[in-house]
Amino acid sequence: MKLTRRKLLKLGASAGAYAAVAPSSTQGWTTRLQEGAVVTKPIPSSGEHVPVIGIGTRDYNTEASSEEMKRFQDTMTAFIEHGGTIFDTAAGYGRSTSETVLGSLADDLGLADTIFWATKVDRAPKDEGIARMEDSFDKLHDDVIDLMQVHNLRGTSTQLATIREWQEEGRIRYSGVTTSSARQYEAMVQTIRTEKINFVQVDYSLANRGAAEEILPLCAERGIATLINLPFGRGRLFQAVDGHVLPDFATEWCDSWGQFFLKYVVSHPAVTTAIPGTTKPHHAIDNMGAARGWMPDAKMRSRMETWFDAL
Repeated sequence: MKLTRRKLLKLGASAGAYAAVAPSSTQGWTTRLQEGAVVTKPIPSSGEHVPVIGIGTRDYNTEASSEEMKRFQDTMTAFIEHGGTIFDTAAGYGRSTSETVLGSLADDLGLADTIFWATKVDRAPKDEGIARMEDSFDKLHDDVIDLMQVHNLRGTSTQLATIREWQEEGRIRYSGVTTSSARQYEAMVQTIRTEKINFVQVDYSLANRGAAEEILPLCAERGIATLINLPFGRGRLFQAVDGHVLPDFATEWCDSWGQFFLKYVVSHPAVTTAIPGTTKPHHAIDNMGAARGWMPDAKMRSRMETWFDAL
């Protein structure tokens, strides 16, 4: 296989933390927390550091209007300019898949070498999974995918076997599995115990702490990185605090409810990166504010839980 500049860059990723990125003037949005270095955490299996905030892209699709497409472009730019790198997508996201949109925009913006691509295979049969993953390479316009995840544990053992083969060939850097449903937690725990994987993606938020009971501790024990989906609880958290102001105990280390919720998630010792779905530049900038500054310790996390539960 041809060893491209992009592949060399990805295979040679540093284990050190990313340098701080200067705030952008995109849409005029900045926060006082944008001044510090981006907080990163290591991927246990490699030591490579990644930012604690990523971006979910379920709503990026090729049938978007030109105005929406421009917003996707601005969001990607703002996210990268403020220190983000991880884009989580999937072959099945959007009517024509968000992979198509992301791959094209990354090329147009010259951002492809900066991005950590995390995508998913969502077919159980081996041949269908291979076709799906090959399609992801084409749509993302890349010869290396950073993280390939078995979506919702569909054909887990079968697809992980292919993913591992492609890891050995240098086509995929990390393997993973995903869920966003408590109904699959038991199966997820079994997968973590029996399969060799680098990442687990699971739902977790201040309003939904089930993954912290067994899945997150087990990942920490086994040296598995974690991506957190639904860190805003499908909007439930914002609904819960509607009409409330940030509590006094949080105003020193966050500027918004989004940062409050995200800092709770990424301050968990077993969490590597949270991936809130984001399609607007000012939301991307605000979210990245949660990747800077002080992170809640165990005492503060308990206080946040108590405060939220009393709403």
